[in-house]
Amino acid sequence: MPRRSVLLFAGACIAVATALAIITMVVVGGRGAPSNGAETTSTGQPLIGGDFQLVNQDGRTVDQTMLNGKWSLVFFGFTYCPEFCPTTLAELAAVQQRLGDKANDLQIVFVSIDPQRDTPQALKDYLSSDGFPKGTIGLTGTPDQVATAAKAYRAFYQKVGEGETYTMNHSLTVYLMGPDGRFRTAVAYGMGPEKTTKIIEDAMARG
Repeated sequence: MPRRSVLLFAGACIAVATALAIITMVVVGGRGAPSNGAETTSTGQPLIGGDFQLVNQDGRTVDQTMLNGKWSLVFFGFTYCPEFCPTTLAELAAVQQRLGDKANDLQIVFVSIDPQRDTPQALKDYLSSDGFPKGTIGLTGTPDQVATAAKAYRAFYQKVGEGETYTMNHSLTVYLMGPDGRFRTAVAYGMGPEKTTKIIEDAMARG
C-alpha cells in the first residue's frame, strides 16, 4: 500500500478511535449522573432531606426528627397558591383514602415557602379546609429557617412581584421519606391519586 494511503488509513483509524472514546465517556459519565444535578449517595439515591428547624401550625418548634417513625410526604408550597398547592393537597387527600389503614403510617407535611404571610395560624386555618388531607402538618418559620429546609430538599422557590399582590414561584415535587427520615422517591405533580398510591405502596413494601 502506498505510503500516502497508509497515512490516510492510520489517520482515519485514530479519528474513529477518538470519537468512540469521547462517546464512551459521555455515555458512562451520563449514566450515573442525576438528572437534576443533585449529589447522590453510594447507593445512587439523591441526597434529599436533612436538618431543619421550623414551627408547626400549633406554634411548636420541630426539627427533622418529626419524620422518624412514619412515612412522610413532604411538600413545599404556600397558602396563597392559586392552583398547584390546593390541587396537590386534594390529590393527596384522595391518596390518603385509597391507602386505607396504611394511611395510619403516613403523615403529610406542608412546608410554607412564604413565611411573610403564612403564620402558624394561617397554616392551621388553610389546612383545615374541606377536601385537604386530614391531619396534614403545616410548617413555617423565619425566612432563613425556610431557606435551610428548602435547600436540604433541593426545593426551588422565588418571590415574584411586590406589595400585597406578590406571589411565589416554586417547585412542585412531593418527597416521600421513609420512617428513618431518609428520602425514598419523588412524586411528580399531576401524577394522579392512583399512580401516587401505587408508588407509596411499593415503597412501603420495600421498606
